[in-house]
Amino acid sequence: MRIWTATLATIFALAVPGFSAAAEETEKTESENMETGTDVTANSETTDPYLWLEEVEGERALDWVRSQNERSLEDLQSGTRYENYYNKALEVLTSDERIPYGTIRDGMVYNFWQDETHVRGIWRRTPLESYAAEEPEWETVLDIDKLAETEDKNWVYKGANCFEPDDSGKWLCMVSLSDGGKDAVIQREFDLSTKSFVENGFVTPEAKQGIAWADADTVLIGTDWGEGTVTESGYPYIVKRWTRGTPLSEAKEVLRGETTDVGVWPMVIEKEDGTRLQGVVQADTFFTSTYWWLPEGEETPVKWPVPPKSEPEGIYQGQFLVSLQQDWTPEGQDVSFKSGDVVAFDLDTVLETRELPPVSLVFHPDETQAVNGVAVADGAALLSIDENVVGKVLKLEPGADGWTTSEIALPGKGQSGIAFADKDVDTVFLNYEGFLTPDSLLRYDVATGEVTPLKSLPAKFDTEGLAVEQHFATSTDGTKIPYFIIHREDMEMTGDTPTLLYGYGGFQVSMNPSYSAVRGRLWLEQGGAYVLANIRGGGEFGPEWHQAGLKTKRQIVYDDFIAVGEDLIERGITSTEHLGIMGGSNGGLLMGVMLTQRPDLWDAVVIQVPLLDMLRYHKLLAGASWVDEYGSPDVPEERAFLETISPYQNFDSQADYPTPFFVTSTKDDRVHPGHARKMAKLFEESGKPFLYYENIDGGHSAAANQKETARRTALEYTYLHRRLFPESGE
Repeated sequence: MRIWTATLATIFALAVPGFSAAAEETEKTESENMETGTDVTANSETTDPYLWLEEVEGERALDWVRSQNERSLEDLQSGTRYENYYNKALEVLTSDERIPYGTIRDGMVYNFWQDETHVRGIWRRTPLESYAAEEPEWETVLDIDKLAETEDKNWVYKGANCFEPDDSGKWLCMVSLSDGGKDAVIQREFDLSTKSFVENGFVTPEAKQGIAWADADTVLIGTDWGEGTVTESGYPYIVKRWTRGTPLSEAKEVLRGETTDVGVWPMVIEKEDGTRLQGVVQADTFFTSTYWWLPEGEETPVKWPVPPKSEPEGIYQGQFLVSLQQDWTPEGQDVSFKSGDVVAFDLDTVLETRELPPVSLVFHPDETQAVNGVAVADGAALLSIDENVVGKVLKLEPGADGWTTSEIALPGKGQSGIAFADKDVDTVFLNYEGFLTPDSLLRYDVATGEVTPLKSLPAKFDTEGLAVEQHFATSTDGTKIPYFIIHREDMEMTGDTPTLLYGYGGFQVSMNPSYSAVRGRLWLEQGGAYVLANIRGGGEFGPEWHQAGLKTKRQIVYDDFIAVGEDLIERGITSTEHLGIMGGSNGGLLMGVMLTQRPDLWDAVVIQVPLLDMLRYHKLLAGASWVDEYGSPDVPEERAFLETISPYQNFDSQADYPTPFFVTSTKDDRVHPGHARKMAKLFEESGKPFLYYENIDGGHSAAANQKETARRTALEYTYLHRRLFPESGE
């Protein structure tokens, strides 16, 4: 089965780690100056003197940004270290020695590629046989650099949604293009056979939107239809059916949600026989959704019989696979399932009777495991899981006595996952990597069951003398919190090792072992230790690990991270003056809380594209979509808790803070740059040292191309080296 939809993971979620992997434009009151220690706790439009910094493109705000950029860049780029780090990072990021991950269509592998020559990137393809060669023969499908130059636009490629109407080999795609990296995109119809945009084809205006092919001449689309047609989170809540040759304004409405929904998106499910089932997913909160089927020839949508906290995963041998994020007892059935389980039921029975048939258990994770997802290929269903934060891939098979699993052999213990699988293709791409093991792309042949290396990266940094360990810290409630540490084998436990601690802790996003040549060159090779914390709020041990830190329970997430920091010091690995922390987006909020709650524990804090004003976050850009994670400032009990953790409201002008480094992006239309701007302004007005860099382009990743990524990364590691290395020189 294929499921095409604008998923919560790709549309709503904050930037996942790897970062290092609808604005509110109203008149705002402002104060020219703020006295040191001014109370911003109430944080309303009349008491917050820095609302003018929320004007993303406001002249005064951008003047302040430019002045901070100039000051911080002059500081960090002085000396030779920055240039050295920039060149090291750029060499990695633009090297041809990268795995060109791709998708397979009709025996062709499609890949998007950026390098020094193709700064914005090219979409290209090569036959599968050629792809396996050391030097594939690539054919350019679409050159984004040339397109941007021709159209005088700041285009950033955001992917393509492709559809083969029949077996003719003709593929139609909706290509998403972003102005400067924003989440808002335009979509334009593209013909893969002619490698050109379709004349008089489907074209959409810029918006945060989702689109799904119903057939060759029809798409389902959810977009901004005009005033009052987006949710409080800034996403569409009206889905329409749009027919080729007609203006978008004449599209016919098929389902309307509520403004209080997070968003409503088109969805198309393709059965094993190629039949396409049109539908809609209505996300009433970030973590709960209603899935609707739009039967052909009928006007009334039919609700799919799955619980609100669940996700359709695929169809295999007629069985509809669903992963659960809540306990579930199907109505009228004498069975119960646990949150984290994968279950299945017969699809055709649902389509024929509109009722739920018997549900069976496919996989039940134990306390050390978490389900990452299911993928269906031609002849196989595969399950990706974590076991003690180490990846495994299992093959699923239904039988008379229930479903069975068999493990697919991988090179070793690291992070593995399913890079590509499709119901019409019997080749599956698997990815494998570790902290010290470069990425490998493996080919799994469904027919033979063989796993063969397809591509692997050469070592990009010196790992000799490095070791990886997993330790456990004890949090305030007694829970053991795992963390990985990469360090020199001969590290002396004298507390003077420069150590970088990374964390995220939200949205059920797991932190797994990964190979980063940039981190290796700019940190590990320099003698630093790197720590990855698997704190609650993430998905390392399933839904319960995530749900333990929701809303008013969120302080435990921060306690977990503090426990890891304290454990590093207690073990003699590092000390406060040599311990730095980093996190992006939701992890940026984590950094802000760590800065205000425990300024005594670290001496460097990199705060990337953060949320920091937690009493106004729900009014800024996509913030309203995250109230199911953080709680709502409009609910008294939840607001009272947010007041205790919100970094902006808990800033103390008399406190002794380490010098933080704020990183954000003007073009980020997901997490408002006003968060970082306003917090940095508090430091400025209080006369406290801080560094600030805001990329004028770049979207939520704060980087629109590899050169900008190299620049940002070099700035961050220059800052970290200066703060944490003893007698740091340039």
